[in-house]
Parts: sequence; C-alpha cells; structure tokens
Amino acid sequence: MSSENTTSDLTDGLSNSTTTKAPEPTAFAFALLLRPEYLSVVLSALTIIWLGAHGSLRRPPSAAPVKVKEGKKQPKEDKFAEGLAASDALMFPILAGILLISLYYLIEWLQDPDILNKFMRAYLSIMAVASLGRLAGDSLDVLTSLVFPSAWVGRGGVVYHIDSDEHHQYVVDKVTGRHIVIEDRSSPLPGFLSILARSKRAEDILWVVRHLLTEEWTVRGVMRGLVVVKFNVKLNDLLGFMISIPFAAAYHYLRWNILSNIMSAAMCYATFMLLSPTSFGIGTMVLWGLFVYDVVMVFYTPYMIAVATKLDAPIKLVFQNNKSVSMLGLGDIVVPGMLMGIALRFDLYQFYKKQIKLEPVELVSETLAEDGTKSITTDTQERRVKAPFVDPRGQWGNRLWCTKFGSIFPIKEATSVWAATAFPKPYFYASMVGYTAGMMVTLTMLLVFRHGQPALLYLVPGVTGALWLTALARGELNDMWGYTEDGSLDTEDVVVDVGGGEKVVEKKDEESEEESEEDESSEEEVEDEKSDKKVERKTYYVSNFAISAPRIPLPKSASAPIN
Repeated sequence: MSSENTTSDLTDGLSNSTTTKAPEPTAFAFALLLRPEYLSVVLSALTIIWLGAHGSLRRPPSAAPVKVKEGKKQPKEDKFAEGLAASDALMFPILAGILLISLYYLIEWLQDPDILNKFMRAYLSIMAVASLGRLAGDSLDVLTSLVFPSAWVGRGGVVYHIDSDEHHQYVVDKVTGRHIVIEDRSSPLPGFLSILARSKRAEDILWVVRHLLTEEWTVRGVMRGLVVVKFNVKLNDLLGFMISIPFAAAYHYLRWNILSNIMSAAMCYATFMLLSPTSFGIGTMVLWGLFVYDVVMVFYTPYMIAVATKLDAPIKLVFQNNKSVSMLGLGDIVVPGMLMGIALRFDLYQFYKKQIKLEPVELVSETLAEDGTKSITTDTQERRVKAPFVDPRGQWGNRLWCTKFGSIFPIKEATSVWAATAFPKPYFYASMVGYTAGMMVTLTMLLVFRHGQPALLYLVPGVTGALWLTALARGELNDMWGYTEDGSLDTEDVVVDVGGGEKVVEKKDEESEEESEEDESSEEEVEDEKSDKKVERKTYYVSNFAISAPRIPLPKSASAPIN
C-alpha cells in the first residue's frame, strides 16, 4: 500500500497544545465539534467515500451483461487491478509499519523535512496526474449527462428516450413494448433545453457534439521495435487528463491547502477504482489488522504523528483556521472506504438478485438400453434468467431529468434509471452511519484528551459493526458471508430442480474469456501490422501516435412505429 494510505492520523495542532493547561470540560469539547474545520473533516471524508464507492460500481454477478445494439461491440467490463486476499490482512500492517518507520528515521537523518517534502511533492504531483485526470473525467461525464441525457420525463409522466444512432426521440408502448418515434422531437436535448436547437443545422451540430462526448475514442501509440499501446477512452477522459496537468503543476509550486486537498481526494478516488477486498470476510480482516497497526503507532510510538505533521505531501486532508489545524490521513478514508465500496456493490448485487426470473425449460435426455433401443426422456425444469445490467456511470443526468419536481427519486416508469441510481442501499447507508459515528467519537476523544487519535480505533468498529449488524437484522448473514467478487458467482444459466436443487448448465470461465479477448486483440494487432507493413513499403517511421474519433452514425429514415 502506498504511503498516502498508511500514514493515517487525525491530530489537532492547537497553538497551546504544548502547554500544561488542563483539558477543557467534555461538554465544551462536544460543542467544539461544530467548528468548521471539524465539520469539514467529516463531510469531506463522507463525500470522497460516497463518490469513490459509486465510481467503483461494476456489473454484479446477479445481472446479465449489458445489452448492445446489433453491429456494436460488447464493451469490456472494468476489473479491479488488485483484489485483496486473506494474506493481505497480515502483510498490510507489517508493510505499513516498515514504511512509516523508514519515513520517520529518514526525516530524522535529513534533519530538514523540506528536502524530503520537495521530492515527495514532485513525485506525487506526477503520480496524481492520472488520479486527478480520472476524477476530472468522471466529473465531466456527469456534466455531459446533465446536458445530453438518454431519457427524460415530459408532461403527464411520459418518458422520452433519445436515440443517438437514429437521431430521434421515442416513447415505449406500455402494452407492446414497441418504440414509437415522436416526429416533432428530433433534438438531442431534453425538455426546455431543446429550444437551443431551433434550426436543422443546430440540431445536426448538437448531435455531433453529443456523439463525440459520449462515444469512445481510440488512442494508439507505436514506438518502432519497442512498444505498441492501444486503448479506448472517452473525450471527457482526455479533457480530464489535460485539466489535471495544470492542477498538478500548481500544487507543486504553490503551497495551498486547497490544492493539496484536491490532489488527496483524487488519489483516494482512484484507489477505490483499483483496490478492493474480494469478500466481506477479507475486508473485515484487513480493517482489523490495520486497526491494530494504527493503535500501536499512535499510542505507543512517536512515528505516526511525527510523520503526519512534518511531511507536506498529498497524503492527508488539511483544514485550518487562525487558531488550529485538523488533519485526516488518507488511510482513514481509503481503508474503511474499501469495505464501504463493497457494501454498495453488494446492495446492487441484492437488487439484481431479486429480479432473477424463473422460466420453464425442457431438458431432453437420450438413453441407450442393452438391447440397443433408444429412449428419450423429456423433463421440464426452470431456468434462472438475469435482468440486464444498466451501468450507473453517466446516469445521474438521466436521474435528474426523470425526477419530478418536489421528489428525490425518478419515476417508476424510468426502469433503467431506477435500476442504475435509485436501487436500495441499506448496507451502504448503514456503513455511512457507522463511519460518521466513528468520526464523531474520534473528534470527541481528540478534543477531550488533547492528543492525536488513531481514527481507525473508532472507524473500524463503527463500519464493520454497522455492516454485520445490518446483515443480522435483515436475516442476510449467509448472503453477505457468501458474497465474493472473485468471479465464482458469475454464472450465465442456472437450471433449478423441482425439489429445490440447482444444476449449473453453463458457467462463465474468466480464463476462457480472457483468452478470447486476447485472441481478439491479437487479431487486431495482426491487422494493424498488415496495415503498417503496407505503409512501410512507402515510408519509414520511428514513432507514431494517433487519436481516432468515433465515426458519426448516419441516421436511417425514421418511420413510426418501429421495433
């Protein structure tokens, strides 16, 4: 685990903290919790966790893959770069302790923390470009969905859908399920925003802008004989990367807490995308292992507080006023946040699990008797059919446009929007309550004893206790304990026996999937090499870098109704 996730400490550098003044009364300490710097700590941590958890949502094993239109390629699903195993519960505290002690003695040996700070600021400024670029890109996706949603609600609760390929809007017939094109609505904009497209030319320009912002671009780089890079991104991702560069440069040269906090929040957000425990059991073990580490390092050694106060790097959130400064290490956000993220994904898993339908299926078996006669047996059983997954990313604009004034939830008719953003989240909300309670207790102990507190001492029991007690109260302990993200739950078809037993008909094999993906990519590389060889006959290049925009689809002649 990187340093920004290990030097987790919450401390209060009050100007009179070194005096022998007696601690203030507990009642007065509770009143101090309303001070802006303390409220900022709690609200900032909750906001980062909320954003990171929602950004880490992926298709759960209980949902079918995303449906794509004919002729379009199935998008690749995001996977966590590192799934935590049970051994990490032991290794994380050990590695974190080694790193923290090394930083402490390095600072003592240098006798001037500014030397290490300059190196850390330069290194983390470069590393934070990718993190901030991801956060900025996802933020631009949300803004894009606000202007170019795929669905919106008109008068009378009618849900209009926007088809980017055919350049029209349509409604779905509730009885037949057919798409009925609305002839007088050809704008890519929803509701009152459609007045911006007053002419046919304006509409065409807006359709092009919508397509360029929502479809994937291809980035390809070639260094002759060394490396070939090819990946798909959205335009917002490229813009986010460009935005992150001046922010990182400004942070490196300006000592502003707000820039440091932005960089720290971005690094937390990116960590949620990359790192996650594969089950609740492993996540709980990791948290309690780091719980012991945090208590030992804060109460029994000088390492934690010394490093947190002397190291000026985006490894903590800093809030201050004229009299005091409050700091929260990123580890106190990322470590509990990983378990809170899997809680939100478990909520999504449970939501789709309850939508699984049973459909009758006939199983035909043929047996050969000793006399050579064949007998055919037909058995009717039921097959579990999963609901198709709706990616929640980029759906927040749809939620806004599908929510009536005065309500906080989208209308029920907007089924895809409801599935993506408004699914029940009992476990995630329970963990948020537990985290808030743990933070409030941490701040209270901090103000009462006037000593830096190991935040995980209070956050770990609060988060883990809230999650497991919620499962106990809902009677879902077995479901929670059995939930895993290692791919073993991801089955395509399950035939259920009449007696209640289950027989797996076809199971998704991750290795075969990866092999097929590798075969596809190798085929693409072969085609690229062939095209490159054709070019080489005429030219000789040392390096090549290209960004390809998505092709603008030409709409077919619309007719109503259509399928």
